[in-house]
Amino acid sequence: MSDRPLSDQATGRHSAREIVTLVTDDSTFAELPLSIRNPRPDGPLAWPGYDASLARAAERTGEQESVVCGTARIGGARAVLIAFEFGFLGGSLGQRTGDLLEAAYTYAREHRLPVVPLVATGGSRMQEGMLALTQLQRVARQSALTREAGLAQVAVVRDPTTGGGWATLGAGADVVLALPGAQVGFAGSRVRPADADPAAYTAEAQLAAGAVDAVVRPEELREALGRWLPLLTSPSGTPAPPPEPLGGSGGLPGTGWDAVRRARSPRRPRAAAYLDAYFTHRVAISGDRCGGTDPDGMLCGFGEHRGRTVAYAAQTGTATRPAGYRTAARLIRLADRLGIPVLTLVDTPGAANDAEAEREGAGAAIADLFVAVAGARTPVTSLVIGEGGSGGALALAAPGNTWATADSYFSVIAPELAAAILKRPPREVEPTADQLRIRPQDLVELGVIRGTVGP
Repeated sequence: MSDRPLSDQATGRHSAREIVTLVTDDSTFAELPLSIRNPRPDGPLAWPGYDASLARAAERTGEQESVVCGTARIGGARAVLIAFEFGFLGGSLGQRTGDLLEAAYTYAREHRLPVVPLVATGGSRMQEGMLALTQLQRVARQSALTREAGLAQVAVVRDPTTGGGWATLGAGADVVLALPGAQVGFAGSRVRPADADPAAYTAEAQLAAGAVDAVVRPEELREALGRWLPLLTSPSGTPAPPPEPLGGSGGLPGTGWDAVRRARSPRRPRAAAYLDAYFTHRVAISGDRCGGTDPDGMLCGFGEHRGRTVAYAAQTGTATRPAGYRTAARLIRLADRLGIPVLTLVDTPGAANDAEAEREGAGAAIADLFVAVAGARTPVTSLVIGEGGSGGALALAAPGNTWATADSYFSVIAPELAAAILKRPPREVEPTADQLRIRPQDLVELGVIRGTVGP
């Protein structure tokens, strides 16, 4: 390990070995015995002075390449770490870097370990031309094989993470954590437009755009990774049990309108209360990886329930935005690949239907969630905890394994809208609710849900 203290760096950046020390359990890191090819003089392009640049980088950093690969324990969970050394030619990727990355991913698959890239890179190495750029294809292939093997990839993007390193090892990971203030973006500072807003190329901006799951301070990284890795490496084929109902519901509703009234009550417990009661601890994913988030409408992540991992996607009682549906679909597909059961909480008056939602692709987002739920091989359990408003709610419900609380309803359309479409006067709204048969007990009788929870 480097003998430089973490704070004694003019750039404020951690070296590869310093970041490894920062995130791993004490004395558990073991570097992988990976071999480096002997390149032609001055590299594949015979770039004048390239060998001298490599030699100076090695002398300055003590490394032979821009990445350090090894295994370690983080929060007790063993993982393969890929730590970038930005001091080595800007953490750039060349052919030898590709060799090391491919070997590290292969080792992870052979030993069934998650991969933790600790990324700090300026992109591909210009002195190797297109042969350097094509290393991104090698990295993408290794990442894809690791996904197919059902192994998690949790990236930490440091300062800076730009170019192909961001577009593969960073943004391509299952979960992306970022250091505060880090420069993160596909375009590096020297290639972006002169009038570009630099704030758009930060960790915080990527979080707001749905490309990063959380911004984590360096001193909290080990704890954060120590929560994520055990949860993502604990598969289970047993369905998640539905949560117990919260609050005193007073039994099943007497009429359809009573069911609607109780589901819309501001005093009814919402998703956050159910998740807090259900999980010992939980961690959240954020964003749809398409430029959007819906933090007020959809809560997604992984948690521990009675000693095992359960993934969750929970509506919060508001109209769900397209980004919320895409985030839920992302969550379900990730849980499916990792073999983790899923719990969904249904609670929305319906999908957002404003003009902006249409421009954001509401129909396609809902369709994608329907497909994710329908195609999941891992068991999905759903609980309707409030309003079940039409297709915007049904998209999150598991066919054949949906339950309901006593203070909920599920309807093809809101009773008010049904009456309006049928050209009925306002006084007919309540009888229309009865005709729609939307009470929990009606849904059981109709075979729409399996049953109700609670007494």
